[in-house]
Amino acid sequence: MDPLDALNEIAYLLERDLASSFKTKAFRTAAGVLAAVPVEERADRVESGALKGTKGIGGTTYEVILEAMNGEVPAYLANLREHSPAILRVALRAKLRGDLHSHSDWSDGTTSIQSMADTARWLGHDYLVLTDHSPRLTIANGLTADRLRKQLDVVDAINAARGGFRLLRGIEVDILDDGALDQTASMLDKLDVVVASVHSKLKMGSPEMTSRMLGAIADPHTNVLGHCTGRLVEGSRGTRAQSTFDAHAVFAACAEHDVAVEINSRPERQDPPDALIRLALDAGCLFSIDSDAHAPGHLGFIDYGAARAEAAGVPADRIVNTWPLDRLLDWARG
Repeated sequence: MDPLDALNEIAYLLERDLASSFKTKAFRTAAGVLAAVPVEERADRVESGALKGTKGIGGTTYEVILEAMNGEVPAYLANLREHSPAILRVALRAKLRGDLHSHSDWSDGTTSIQSMADTARWLGHDYLVLTDHSPRLTIANGLTADRLRKQLDVVDAINAARGGFRLLRGIEVDILDDGALDQTASMLDKLDVVVASVHSKLKMGSPEMTSRMLGAIADPHTNVLGHCTGRLVEGSRGTRAQSTFDAHAVFAACAEHDVAVEINSRPERQDPPDALIRLALDAGCLFSIDSDAHAPGHLGFIDYGAARAEAAGVPADRIVNTWPLDRLLDWARG
């Protein structure tokens, strides 16, 4: 087994299973160190023991590399494969062509843009939208217009070097208190997909929250309404009640303005609740099943969202990320 593949798969499984960041970072770091060693030199460095003393390679990661170089599936990986919680793979999952919501270390993600793109392609995606946060979300290192402009150059460089997969220009833009979007219109014009989400004042009164969300939905830049209730149902951050708003009005506006309602796949969010998915379905809304990944392994969360959408009876053709790239971009830019 290729040792780099082994390290990356271990990191992916640990991230997907929400293991400690300390563990996942060890394997991501080791993978980065090994990737910098020319392929033809790796065997010699392992045999001589030189690799074991390299900064960023610890005892466990070295053992993984050694076993892989000897043609074995490393024991650490084999154990993870056997005991990692199984994810229900429903028929709808096979129809998803990409993911419209992901983060990198440019905002509050844990790894590079390249690592996110490589993992999405490894999962079989045709496309991934990079949606780092906008300026007001300082706690998440949100991107100013200048930083976003520089990020778009990185995205273009990755696409120039990779065939058969597309990393799309995007943002998760904060919905401000008055319903405006937290990025300049000129920068939003440069993007392929815009996810608009509420991240602050989640206990705002229902009339005010409804007005706030309607303002963002009506903005012609908005393509996806992200995690609409803001709820948390489990996880290290504890639980949080869902925001209150006029769901009938909000989903009617989404249908009118051709804005997709996100089915956020993160285990701690599971947003919207099942009853609101059914309400949005009845309102004629489009949907987007997204991982909201903050690490490469989190891209696997999309399986959870697919299972919820299938259980709710959401037709595949009303899920925008089942569409081929050209159709997706025509919709988003329209």
